[in-house]
Amino acid sequence: MPERIGLIAGNGTFPLLVLDAARAQGFDVIVAAIKEEASPEIEQHGAEAVHWLSLGELSKLIETFQREGVSRAIMAGQVKHKQIFSSIRPDWKLAKLLLSLGTRNTDSLLGAVAKILAEEGITLENSTKFLEPLLAKAGVLTKRAPTEQERKNIDYGRTVACQVGQYDIGQTVVVAESAVVSVEAMEGTDAAIARAGEIMRSLSGEASTLGRELTVVKIAKPNQDMRFDVPVVGVKTIEVMRLAGATCLALDAGKSLLLDGNAIIVAADSSGIAIAAD
Repeated sequence: MPERIGLIAGNGTFPLLVLDAARAQGFDVIVAAIKEEASPEIEQHGAEAVHWLSLGELSKLIETFQREGVSRAIMAGQVKHKQIFSSIRPDWKLAKLLLSLGTRNTDSLLGAVAKILAEEGITLENSTKFLEPLLAKAGVLTKRAPTEQERKNIDYGRTVACQVGQYDIGQTVVVAESAVVSVEAMEGTDAAIARAGEIMRSLSGEASTLGRELTVVKIAKPNQDMRFDVPVVGVKTIEVMRLAGATCLALDAGKSLLLDGNAIIVAADSSGIAIAAD
């Protein structure tokens, strides 16, 4: 009988990729799909069972996995930060957890959820467990390498992102000529990039010492927990960058997922965007 693994599915294609890869490796997958986030498409990917749960139903999640004989699970797919802290109706178990938190960032919340799952006999595995071939490899990934100015932006952006990451604010910093234009917060990476583009367009026609080209630096947090919230980029990220006027993307090698595989490199090359992983 195949081994069972649970999948807590948020939004995007990440959960679908995990589901397909786990099944390809011989696992039966029991999906706990978050109603507010997961795509209905997850019903079409051959899971052993798909259970739809609201974001605040921690007790139901535990009961579902226990009933299905799941002792190991993976959390994949974004849950918007603002959803976590505004839209949910927590059950008693989650409400008790929220009241116990000293800080309410995603690291502390998801870490506490993982601890409760472990106490109930459900171990959270690294979210990249089945997708290691999609992790960014070290080096320049595109035809075009970063320019000297883009390299300066990357170095500065990494310094800032590491400091910001310590406080679990966000993973992405957008830089122009070694000046921070935007920092990701609860709105997410794409919105932070789009906001940077709007800021630069607002400078159009004005005297400015800033170059108009933007560099996006998206890195893992200093103590990145690979069980959740790993840096993820896809073809959509490249499109958002193109519209914002961003010309370079910097990632962490071995810790950032290229969700669309080689398609993201093709998209970047066609837009003249450089991607480098360090």
